Amino acid sequence: MPTYLETPLYRAITTGQFPVIVSLPRHDLALAQAALDGGATAIKVHLNAYHRASGTTFGSFTEERPFLESLAKLGAPMLVMAGQETVPTLAEMDALADLGFEGFNVYIDHLKPHLLQSRLRPMPALSATSTDADIARLAAIPGAMIEASIMDFAGYGTPLTAADLARYAHITALAGVPVIAPSQKKFTPTDMPALRAAGIAAPLLGVIVTGATPASMRASVAAITAAR
Repeated sequence: MPTYLETPLYRAITTGQFPVIVSLPRHDLALAQAALDGGATAIKVHLNAYHRASGTTFGSFTEERPFLESLAKLGAPMLVMAGQETVPTLAEMDALADLGFEGFNVYIDHLKPHLLQSRLRPMPALSATSTDADIARLAAIPGAMIEASIMDFAGYGTPLTAADLARYAHITALAGVPVIAPSQKKFTPTDMPALRAAGIAAPLLGVIVTGATPASMRASVAAITAAR
């Protein structure tokens, strides 16, 4: 198994700093810069995927590489959602590492063995139907973090509930590794203390929270980061 770098982002995740990660609704440098201007610690991009919440289709590594190379020049920590049925080759994963990407995620059902041979730290995602056995399986991957992408699509954009927080707390207690919570529900600044109390290591803000313009991105990220 690879030895993963102990990066500033990983240290922030594992030492209780609650860094804010932003998932871009489309590959747009202005959106990435707005997120960083708002106080985001890291940027997440997508490959080989249709993103339901934003309605965006993201292409292959080859197709998206010009944007990824431009994003790397911003100097921020970067993560990649690697794909769905199609995922990058091992050579492409290592090319992402060469660009400065430090972690990847895919849903548990798309976690191909070769992805775990790359230099990118795994952050595989649970789904709405994942079980305790799935949590244990992902937590057992050396060096892994977990993305708790556990909400039914019908509930996307609705307020975070006490039941949702209880589910997060169950996952974090069972996993014993860092758990990232994506904003499938409409996270608000007042939700941040509750997410921390549930054991979440970092929020991952997507279009449901950030909107899809630089102005909405900057304002929403700034409000969340101020409330940590």
